[in-house]
Amino acid sequence: MNVDNGYLKVMSWNLWLAGRFIDDARPKQLAFLREQAPDVVGLQETMGEAARELAEDLGWHHHQGGSCGIISPHPITARYGDESLRGVGARVRLPTGRELVAWSAHLNYEPYGPYDFHLSGMTVPQVLAREEEAGRPRQIADIIDAMRPALAERDLPVLLTGDFNVPSHLDWPNLPWQVSVAVERAGLRDSYRVVHPDAAAKPGHTWSPLNHWHEQREGVLEPQDRIDFVHYAGPLRPVASDTVGVGEPRAMPHHADNEWTSDHWAVLSTFVLEA
Repeated sequence: MNVDNGYLKVMSWNLWLAGRFIDDARPKQLAFLREQAPDVVGLQETMGEAARELAEDLGWHHHQGGSCGIISPHPITARYGDESLRGVGARVRLPTGRELVAWSAHLNYEPYGPYDFHLSGMTVPQVLAREEEAGRPRQIADIIDAMRPALAERDLPVLLTGDFNVPSHLDWPNLPWQVSVAVERAGLRDSYRVVHPDAAAKPGHTWSPLNHWHEQREGVLEPQDRIDFVHYAGPLRPVASDTVGVGEPRAMPHHADNEWTSDHWAVLSTFVLEA
């Protein structure tokens, strides 16, 4: 399935500090991208350079901005956002001549809500107050504001990928996480949860294939959750969405020779481009 026959493949991928903790990470990253053949990739933890470097090695196009980047085999005709915004966006021209706008976001990673809830026993109001302390609701509001011209453009496919470092209210029915609520209110839908509406049957955890036990608390299981997303608006219909990676990664601290180069699973969603 590819864009020539009406399908669009979109990926969100946290590179784990550009892959620096895995031996020979760059050729492994390139092999993964070639195998998956996405049309657009939103990257996080690029260390300010990996989006450009990956795109150059692949012969693709890129927008590099701080932690985040957008890469695509298709031409980029406009670039948006910068490091201060915690996200970047790009307008991409597809082979059919249609254009889309895609953003990649990487929100603050601490304090982490599932730790507050599962490990510290905080109440829902306390957890939500800590979200405000983390700055994530403000960060996503700023990104949504930057996306509004695209969201208002008629018949324009719009995508928001990212590592939000916070779960979704669609997975936690009794905890209205502010970030995912704000994204939904902006008119963007969560492609994974549209394809897999039963969160209990298909949790789709992206954090973490490597962290099975809490790094700072011996004998304590690491809470597993879905914190990486591909959201969409406009004339798109998701027909598939999955967490993706390579092989069966060995857990930390035995990870250095893994074929998979990240501590997150990536998310890959396939859409039909509607007329």
